[in-house]
Amino acid sequence: VQLVESGGGLVQPGGSLRLSCAPSGILLDYYSIGWFRQAPGKEREGVSCISSNDGRTYYADSVKGRFTISRDNANNTVYLQMNSLKPEDTGTYYCAAAWDTMMRLTVAALTDPGFFSSWGQGTQVTVSS
Repeated sequence: VQLVESGGGLVQPGGSLRLSCAPSGILLDYYSIGWFRQAPGKEREGVSCISSNDGRTYYADSVKGRFTISRDNANNTVYLQMNSLKPEDTGTYYCAAAWDTMMRLTVAALTDPGFFSSWGQGTQVTVSS
């Protein structure tokens, strides 16, 4: 499974970006998708995830109320809308996919990257004035 992220860039604090995650070779319908980020010198952290089929969503406390994850199965794409961006949101953002027909996704997946079997190459987000 190949995942391709896009939409990163440089934005001022308080600004917005929308990241996209599009796979090649699969349909997203039966996959749960997660977004993770990693800043230089820091560990990778889970940001948000969305379940297959029923679309349950989970967020890290640091992004609740500012980020929104959504999926568009018709366009086979998952989005991460990021508003009110802060400098601490800076990092490389990765999307990840897990085959999940049994809808096993829970909030625990945000701290368990091993739940996801396929990863994209990442897209850089820089929040700076």
